[in-house]
Amino acid sequence: MDEAWSENALSAFLVEAKRGTYAAGGDAGRVSSPLAGAHQLEYRSGSWLYRDLYYGSARFAGQETVSVGDVPIWSMVYAGGVPTGAGVSPGEVYAFLRLALQRVGAERPYRGPEGWEVGAWRYACAVSGDLMAFEGCERITRDGREVYALVFAGGAILSTGEA
Repeated sequence: MDEAWSENALSAFLVEAKRGTYAAGGDAGRVSSPLAGAHQLEYRSGSWLYRDLYYGSARFAGQETVSVGDVPIWSMVYAGGVPTGAGVSPGEVYAFLRLALQRVGAERPYRGPEGWEVGAWRYACAVSGDLMAFEGCERITRDGREVYALVFAGGAILSTGEA
């Protein structure tokens, strides 16, 4: 592990970055992507850079990375979305998702909290592993019916110096 960063610093930065980009809504963190059809969000603090690059909207796939200086140290891939015939608009689902993702905490800086609900809406996120190697799933239900699901996995990027 690079001595320039610690798990605690990474966790704190992830919370800051996630709250300052997609979870914030609107165009927070949006930058022009050099890849056709991609959406890109970025957040910087000192030498730290968070980048979220994804394709799609109702159904989507993407990757988050964190770099310190020019060195990538952490990444998470994800895919999911609103299934066809969910009976609710993706806009409604993603408005609720952003509220849940604003509740990301340093002890679980992957997505949102373990559980959270408002009225008929419920968010749940299960994770196994730790910040260095993990996998998980988040789901949203409305009136007990699943209207969104996402799987994710990731961890530290460690280089052996070989390509």
